[in-house]
Amino acid sequence: MKVVVAGLGNMGRSHALAYHKHPEAEIIGLVNRSEVDLPKELQGYPRFQTFEEGLALGPDLVCIATYSDSHADYAIAAMEAGADVFIEKPLATTVADAERVVDTARRLGRKLVVGYILRHHPSWQRLIAEARELGGPYVFRMNLNQQSTGAEWETHKALMQTTSPIVDCGVHYVDVMCQITDARPVRVSGMGLRLSDEIAPDMYNYGQLQVWFEDGSIGWYEAGWGPMISETAFFVKDVVSPNGAVSITDGNKGASADVDGHTKVGGLLVHRNDGDTLIDLPGEPGHQELCDAEQAFMIKAVRNNIDLERHMTDAVQSLAICLAADESIRSGRPVELGERA
Repeated sequence: MKVVVAGLGNMGRSHALAYHKHPEAEIIGLVNRSEVDLPKELQGYPRFQTFEEGLALGPDLVCIATYSDSHADYAIAAMEAGADVFIEKPLATTVADAERVVDTARRLGRKLVVGYILRHHPSWQRLIAEARELGGPYVFRMNLNQQSTGAEWETHKALMQTTSPIVDCGVHYVDVMCQITDARPVRVSGMGLRLSDEIAPDMYNYGQLQVWFEDGSIGWYEAGWGPMISETAFFVKDVVSPNGAVSITDGNKGASADVDGHTKVGGLLVHRNDGDTLIDLPGEPGHQELCDAEQAFMIKAVRNNIDLERHMTDAVQSLAICLAADESIRSGRPVELGERA
């Protein structure tokens, strides 16, 4: 399967390494608009500066890990050129663009996989299963605050040119909420604050969303980026129901800039009204292993013609919730989702 990878930041490099190792993938081009240092495994592949040059190679599969504002157009161009697509989250920067991408995949019969890395993590799969077994309605309490300095802060500032923290990170954890409850989201509110003069006046680097679901479940998620963000309780993952709770118990997850720490669970505490159970989860996959799993799933989806309809609609739904929160922050009013999610 001939592969082109577009975007060679942290995620793009990891995805390229996954294709490099996969026996059914052959990288035919790497695309990045500027020069970037690559690990030695990737240094021998042809490199191009424009997406159009990569697409002209005639790939079977295109991996898109560029900035969010290019996602929709690149994905549609790749599918119209005959390629299946793996695209990093968020799928797009608007719900309309996300739906345009999904509609193109349906119309052309292409496979479209969105980079929800937690869906490939056995510990997060266990958390979801344990929460669903408790039964709803649920209270979801989740955050991922990242104290970033130096290169990490520069990356965050670049991301915030197009995407806020609660959209960029929030889609992962809102997707977890949606997998647990299976209920339709009906209302979203949000609040946010610009805590740095180094970002655009209309952007905020701290945000929180609240979401209401049709079954009565409620949830909040918060995300903040920057050198001023507290490291205290930067990682909270907690699901509460009338019958108990499921919580991630690994409190010492390292610095918030540690990518592996964002996905590792360590252990789960399942609290039921008649007692507690501690579930140890040793040998968890690291960041690169999860990227390997994502790309293995992408290739399997193509080879085995896996039905991705639910995957695509879930991706649009989680994005719609986070974008509604962004809208609420900017307008100061809750957003009724109606049929939008």
